[in-house]
Amino acid sequence: MGAAVAGWTVAAVLLQVAGLSLFLYGFFPVKPTLRGFSGEESYQVPSCGSVSAGQQEPALPPDQLRSLYRELSGIPPVYDRLVLMVIDGLPAEFVLGRGRKPPSKEMMESMPYTQSLLAGCKAAAYHAKAAPPTVTMPRLKAMVSGAIGGFLDVAFNFNTQAFLEDNLLDQLHMIGLKLVMLGDETWIKLFPTLFTRQDGVSSFYVKDTVEVDFNVSRHLEFELAAKDWSVLVLHYLGLDHVGHIGGRRSVLMTQKMKEMDDVIRRVVVSDHGMTEGGNHGGSSYEETDSLALFIGHSVESPYCSPYDQNEALQVDLAPTLALLLGVPIPKNNFGVVLPEPLNSLTDDQKLRMLELNSWQILRLLQAQVPAFCLEECINSEGSIVLDILHESIEKKLCHLLSKAFSSHQSSRLHRGSDFKSVQAGYYGTAADNYYGFLRYASEWLSHRATDKPLYLLVSAILLMTVSCLFLMSTVSCLLKGRSLSQVDQHSESYLDQRCHLDEVLVLAGMFLYVISLGSSSFVEEEQYTWHFLTSTLYLIFLTKAIHSMLKGSNPTLGHKAEESFDKSNFSYATSFELTPGKRNVYKLCTILIVLVAGRVIRAWHQGGINWVHFPDISKLLAQADSSVVKSLQIISFLAVVVLFSVSLTLLRARSKFVIGVWLTHIFCGFLVLLHICANQISTSLPINHSTASIARQFYVIASVSISATVLASPWVFPIFSTEAESASSGSSPVKAIHGIRNSLFLTGITYTAFWGLLQLLLQQPINAIPLFLIFLQTVSSVVHFSLDKTLHKQWVQVVAMQFLGMAGHFGLGNTNSLASIDVAGAFIGISSYSTVLSGILMFMITYASPLMLYLGLVLHVSVKDIDDISTLRHLKWSYILDKMVTLPCLFPLLINSLALTSYTIVLLLMRNHLFVWSVFSPKYLYVCAATVCTYVGVFVIAMTAVYNCAVFKFRARSYRDKSQ
Repeated sequence: MGAAVAGWTVAAVLLQVAGLSLFLYGFFPVKPTLRGFSGEESYQVPSCGSVSAGQQEPALPPDQLRSLYRELSGIPPVYDRLVLMVIDGLPAEFVLGRGRKPPSKEMMESMPYTQSLLAGCKAAAYHAKAAPPTVTMPRLKAMVSGAIGGFLDVAFNFNTQAFLEDNLLDQLHMIGLKLVMLGDETWIKLFPTLFTRQDGVSSFYVKDTVEVDFNVSRHLEFELAAKDWSVLVLHYLGLDHVGHIGGRRSVLMTQKMKEMDDVIRRVVVSDHGMTEGGNHGGSSYEETDSLALFIGHSVESPYCSPYDQNEALQVDLAPTLALLLGVPIPKNNFGVVLPEPLNSLTDDQKLRMLELNSWQILRLLQAQVPAFCLEECINSEGSIVLDILHESIEKKLCHLLSKAFSSHQSSRLHRGSDFKSVQAGYYGTAADNYYGFLRYASEWLSHRATDKPLYLLVSAILLMTVSCLFLMSTVSCLLKGRSLSQVDQHSESYLDQRCHLDEVLVLAGMFLYVISLGSSSFVEEEQYTWHFLTSTLYLIFLTKAIHSMLKGSNPTLGHKAEESFDKSNFSYATSFELTPGKRNVYKLCTILIVLVAGRVIRAWHQGGINWVHFPDISKLLAQADSSVVKSLQIISFLAVVVLFSVSLTLLRARSKFVIGVWLTHIFCGFLVLLHICANQISTSLPINHSTASIARQFYVIASVSISATVLASPWVFPIFSTEAESASSGSSPVKAIHGIRNSLFLTGITYTAFWGLLQLLLQQPINAIPLFLIFLQTVSSVVHFSLDKTLHKQWVQVVAMQFLGMAGHFGLGNTNSLASIDVAGAFIGISSYSTVLSGILMFMITYASPLMLYLGLVLHVSVKDIDDISTLRHLKWSYILDKMVTLPCLFPLLINSLALTSYTIVLLLMRNHLFVWSVFSPKYLYVCAATVCTYVGVFVIAMTAVYNCAVFKFRARSYRDKSQ
């Protein structure tokens, strides 16, 4: 039966992977793009019919091409040099305030030069909304191309490839302008051949807040004096890194803003904002609120209101700069030229720019709707009614476009009017009509994507559904089968005669969780679901434990209960013998520990997205002195080491090998302590490379220690317990095999303890206490389940530990927004950026709690009931799978399969929902990552148990052969 279970499980997993891959390919959009680069056709009215592919390379030399563009556009370039300064992560709120209110006094004093420009009407500023995902690479693409990338660009952000679409920098390079880039190396990866000079730094090594900016500023004196460049790109990363480490309210933030204010000269923009925690990637106001600040003669105005809520889109930067610098607008641009930077132009020149912008947008519309034709729109204007609310999108666009061109023509006819007010009136009407068309068309295009066939998505869901049914059938057969019914035959008098409230809660809770996935509010605040399910389940465990105690105190019922107590698995796996009275006390204490720890974890991070501003313990610690946080880290480190040491004392066999494992754990703990003490809470100094060396030593020693423990444990412990050997006579079969218990116990506690130390090294300092509490919950749950096997069926125990893992996941500050991903810890111990290593560390940090509980299931396996082995011949692979591996592996796979399949269906149904990209899609990426987490956890459990059993089977067979 074991081979069949393994076969069905592997088949189910393969089907799930196939279905998931197919759905990811089919669902996430690929934005429609036009190939080639804009050329001289950009200055001509788009014709009906097919869209021209555009020029691939300029046919004319750069100087001639520049003159041709100037002649065709009818507008001389406003600027011949551009400084594009990107301050990574700078929210517009820091400079412009929010809700028509100026920024705080502290923020205003941090950037005095910039504020003086705004107050003197010598700069034009916008709250430039960035489209999610708010990570650097897709935002840079949006700035220079005016196009909004696909949602999965968040994945490519960590492995940037050359940008081949039409963009502002390539257009400038084509007309002979020389470009220089200093700062984020993402620019170099996107445009590997454009820059005359370049000096890039990694944007992902977020522990560095000083050198990363110094590397840019050290070139400024030379570059600003040089006359050989036309475009200078400066990309400062320090402010973003300050946010990742200390959040928006970091003590270093104002210092870094003053540094940036000293650099600002011409143009300053930011690529995205940041949340209160300093992260980004999601779609909240704080993350999408980026700054666009234009400084130059064309933006100066006699009157301005600097803190008005002037709003724009980040993609508007591309067409604005393209027209100001005298090059065609990039072909796939969705942006709209901004009005304030055009203040120095005449009304006719402004309308010409809007006309060119409209022609470019019209070409994109024709690519989406081939039947869309300018001539037909103009000819049909007379038949179009004013009330267009119920007309098709195409007719609305046609109506707005024809109005814009008609009013522009009227403005031309009245160009020579003697009345300036008349000219101004016609100009204002034409400009308003152009902006009406451009904004509506831009909004419509930004939501368009290449639609994959629906049958592809349905086929993917069918594969995942079949996979889920496979797992459900396998679990159902196992629960009804003989091999598993024998496990509970000793407890029929208790379990099978009672209403299993814990089982009802688990089933009902999973059903409610699946239903809740269809609500955007429940998805945003999912932490409340898991905290409720976990605390309620363990409260039921508490009531069952109390009822069991009361039942055990009844003389008529106490005999059977005492028999079950005498067979406690805990005493088999350890040397700790308990009387029934003490055992009852420990049963209650372990549950209370889990409940109290869970309440503290819940209060540590308010969690979620909508209520993240609520006060919690982590916010209090963020405002406290750094010594308080460091003290809590040290306390957590000591608690993990002590708990591991106490757990090792419970082993029956206290060999030199066990002492060696304990010493390596102590040494690794000492390295963590050194890292805590050496780590700079204040990151105003250059990065401390000694901490990276300490972390690397920890990685090496911990890896060697864990590997040695896993590989050597089955060979070190004796095959049989002392009692079993004394009970055996001659060559008769022994009664039990207990060495495997000790081996799995040591392996499981080593897994969890070293994982706890690793997370203390990687996680944010304020998460130290919650990390220890999750470790304590893991050990307490295993101890509770081992003290009395009559209380809960094993599948309930496995699900309970999985619930703990998910509650801890959100208790560490994780949410279903990409902004909560902790990037800072992914570079601890890494001297240079590595996509693979950083990605692995980021995954470990994000799923620290679920993986802790999966590793804890190895410890749980070691105290399982395997008392029905009567001979060595019973140790078969089918037995291993049924008794040790099956349920701890199958139930996590089944629960994950239910969540994955259900949410995939939800996502398909919500594909046209308003929050599909801001709420549902980020959650789906987390569901996919949780699937990988489940696979990893199940693989570790299965391989550890199978390896241990294989070694003991081999040793037992050798022992039997020698005995015979």
